[in-house]
Amino acid sequence: MNHRPMALVTLCLLLFIAGCARVSPASPAAARATVPPTREGAGARASAEPPAASSPSPAAGDTDTPALTGTPVPTATATATATATRTATATATPTPDPYTGLTIDDLTARPYGQGEITVIQELAAEAAFRRYLITYPSDGLTIHGFMNVPAGEGPFPVVVVLHGYIPPEQYSTLAYTTRYADALARAGYVALHPNLRNFPPSDEALDRFRVGGAIDALNLVGLVRRHGGQPGPLKQADAERIGMWGHSMGGGITIRAITVDAGIKAAVLYGSMNADERTNYEQRRVWSGGSHIEELAVPDADLARISPATYLDRIVAPVSIHHSEDDGTVPVEWSEELCARLEELGKEVECFFYSGVPHTFNGPLDRTFMERYVAFFDRHLKPAETS
Repeated sequence: MNHRPMALVTLCLLLFIAGCARVSPASPAAARATVPPTREGAGARASAEPPAASSPSPAAGDTDTPALTGTPVPTATATATATATRTATATATPTPDPYTGLTIDDLTARPYGQGEITVIQELAAEAAFRRYLITYPSDGLTIHGFMNVPAGEGPFPVVVVLHGYIPPEQYSTLAYTTRYADALARAGYVALHPNLRNFPPSDEALDRFRVGGAIDALNLVGLVRRHGGQPGPLKQADAERIGMWGHSMGGGITIRAITVDAGIKAAVLYGSMNADERTNYEQRRVWSGGSHIEELAVPDADLARISPATYLDRIVAPVSIHHSEDDGTVPVEWSEELCARLEELGKEVECFFYSGVPHTFNGPLDRTFMERYVAFFDRHLKPAETS
């Protein structure tokens, strides 16, 4: 077999390959393109892009110089930042007391006697006293009434005379209690007789538990203390020697007043309402024929705060109680119970019970009653004169 042609072909092939390798060096342009650009100085600071990231290493057979590759420009992304948020905190709000201003403690703590008494006109002149029509302020209301002033210079002790309930449309300033005030004036007392609120011509106002009536009476007492013995309508009045007299509704108001005001020196209760408010309003339901009485819905604990019966131990004034056993309006048992209770508490109390006369006394026993309460006030408001 002839091998020469085959050898020649092989040689020629080797020479061709060698020639191709010498004419294929890497081009300068291609080499320059693989070198990453270097930026220095101001140019680097002026660039808004971060430096390019390194490219992966080239594969075998490629140049060992890394090629420049594009790097994405980061995009600003909003990042949620936790912020402190103020959270509203629930605060407990005290529940308002619906009986504020009505309780014995509230009445004891408040002031009385703002303003002054005004004389409107003289109503009567007797040898023993003069009667004047008056007005005075009471918690924004104008209260009317009359004042009996004894003849003489004074100073005279003062008694506040409180009427009972009369239908307002039938009421007049010189009501049935005028004779009791006149008896006091003839005995040397300034007698102040208010028409309590809601009794014409005094102003009208809400009067729950008759507390408003007690405020009217206590404001009058306060005015005597402020102006007694001073120039004006009360010039002849003693600012310290003050008593109170009350019939029926006025008796209940008197109990409240002497429970609240320890400065009242003596008190007369005549056919008086009860010191316990629940008892009073249960009786009023009877009088009204069984109609709804709002006050009876008040919780027992609150009625206790309002009722003088809870605080009888605070009474300082000597008390004179008068009641008819034949009273067809206010149960005589109420006065009997109060008399016993005050005795148990060691209070100074006298009790008189009458028979054969109605709720408002008449005849000889009415005169006996007047003599007794005048003597009682003389003992306690004129001690220097009767000792």
